[in-house]
Amino acid sequence: MLSEATVDRVHKIAATLGYVPNQVARALSTGRHTNIAIVVPDIANPFFPPLIRAAQAAADAAGFSLFLGDSDEDPEREQTLVRRLAVQVEGFVLASSRMMDEQIQELAHRRPVVLVNRDTKGLCRVLIDATAGIEAAVAHLAHLGHKHLVYVSGPLASWSDQQRRQALRRSTARHGIKIQAIAASRPTFEAGRLVAPFILSTVATAAITFDDVVAHGLLAGLMELGFKVPEEFSVIGCDDVLGASTYPALTSVSARCDEAGRIAVELLMSTLSAGKTADVRCLLDTRLVVRATTAAVPARRRPRRALKHSIVAPA
Repeated sequence: MLSEATVDRVHKIAATLGYVPNQVARALSTGRHTNIAIVVPDIANPFFPPLIRAAQAAADAAGFSLFLGDSDEDPEREQTLVRRLAVQVEGFVLASSRMMDEQIQELAHRRPVVLVNRDTKGLCRVLIDATAGIEAAVAHLAHLGHKHLVYVSGPLASWSDQQRRQALRRSTARHGIKIQAIAASRPTFEAGRLVAPFILSTVATAAITFDDVVAHGLLAGLMELGFKVPEEFSVIGCDDVLGASTYPALTSVSARCDEAGRIAVELLMSTLSAGKTADVRCLLDTRLVVRATTAAVPARRRPRRALKHSIVAPA
């Protein structure tokens, strides 16, 4: 064993020479890669960059590198990504995973896994609980006199979408409000824009969308059809990642996405240190941020043209 003085001398010489450790060689000798991976369904969605940035900072603080994968909302692509990354990383953070529970459990047998917005028992997961924010959104619209709402839903495999539907059903029933769902093809600006005419074919006077990106598209679609927000129609988004940058400024249910990324990596570090997976369920609450896209129901409702949408159903 080398003495402390010798080790210190070697470190000083290495620093003088600008030596950088070869992490690949170190992994061969120690069996540790000091890499972790985070996989998201859509890196272009503004919900995920703050989450990734916070995860990166937490990984850096722990002395780990962070690999990033984008599944493009495709569960098969996600499974391929994790299989390829598994040989290079010590653990995974899966954000809004689209894989089946069985596939996630299979991965967890090989590498520690922490989930964000996916409630799979037996694993560590960080869940952004939209219940409080959704209930506040419905109460806000009820106070403004709205009696008919539309929910523009997200991906069917999304835990967040399922949770928001449940919260909406409970809250609208409590306030005596009728609600129906219209599905966006995927959570994108264009999908939100394209559902605008179908929403206007209903009797709804307000919409709550799966996320801010869809809400942004809906605002554009309503404007193209000549409808003023909020004078003639109210819109509420979710996640509050675009609220202050839209016009009008978007009322939205806030989500603590950066905190979710930080906590997920810290849980993964704890799991790697302990050498075993724990059943941990961490809930982050939400709140409503009221801006300029909600107002009282107009005294006069402009006539709307009836249209049929292929996916219109109770929320």
